[in-house]
Amino acid sequence: MDKIKAFLKTDGKAVAVNLVGCLIAGASFSFLTYPNNIVSGGLTGIAQILNLLLGLPVGMMIIVMNVPLFLVAWRQFGLRFIIYSLIGMVGSSLAIDFFNLFHIRFTSDILLAAVYGGLLKGLGYGLIFYVGGTSGGTDILSRMLRRKYGYIQLGTIGLVLDATVVAAFAIIFKRADAAMYTIITMFVSSRVVNLLLYGSFNSSVCYIVTVHPHDIAQAIGDRLRRGATLLKGEGAYSGEERDVVLCAVKRQQIPSLKKIVSDIDGHAFVIVTQSHEVFGKNFQNIEKTD
Repeated sequence: MDKIKAFLKTDGKAVAVNLVGCLIAGASFSFLTYPNNIVSGGLTGIAQILNLLLGLPVGMMIIVMNVPLFLVAWRQFGLRFIIYSLIGMVGSSLAIDFFNLFHIRFTSDILLAAVYGGLLKGLGYGLIFYVGGTSGGTDILSRMLRRKYGYIQLGTIGLVLDATVVAAFAIIFKRADAAMYTIITMFVSSRVVNLLLYGSFNSSVCYIVTVHPHDIAQAIGDRLRRGATLLKGEGAYSGEERDVVLCAVKRQQIPSLKKIVSDIDGHAFVIVTQSHEVFGKNFQNIEKTD
């Protein structure tokens, strides 16, 4: 108990962000998607199906179904993850049941509900993920898979897992139209989650084949404040040795990089690729990644 109290004291800001995410996610469900028969994915979707069939409270069913998953997660992720995930799961579940008491529907336009419900859902769950927790259910499974397959984004994993629940909803209630709108919500939500967790993909990796590698690397450091790595290459056709400058820059720095290369070596060969993630100085902190 003392460890938990000390944890909450030192991580008060993160707990507050987690709770805000719970409220946003709960509002998305109660005020937009649920009133318009847009099913959620994961255990929330299963709870919604049980609610429609048996009238059981959605939030309480979510909590009950999460118990075995949390027992497994405790062994794999430790105290910090469990506390944040409990806050996310219980907080969002209670928010759903509380908001449902008001019977409020922001819009009766199902398309607007699908889009804006996805935006709010992604924002809410994204905040919960950002501080290191989950909302339970398939979010825990997603985090487990993310650890094993680190090249797959968290929001993408959740999208695949949730699709199974959506298919079950469509079959049980014969509501293919609602399932289609659900896909829109899930897609928007996954994009927002990925944006919050991984940024807007505004970094690029550049390969510059040039006869003036040192001059270009120096200019990149002086004018763009970016590091560069010199590589050795060989022309496949000519067999001649080629020097390659490798560097990572922000997307908005590409025009400046092109100007640098043009001024120094107008015959250079430049390849610019979009980078999924870049870690290190002036980019993401590798120690904070999942």
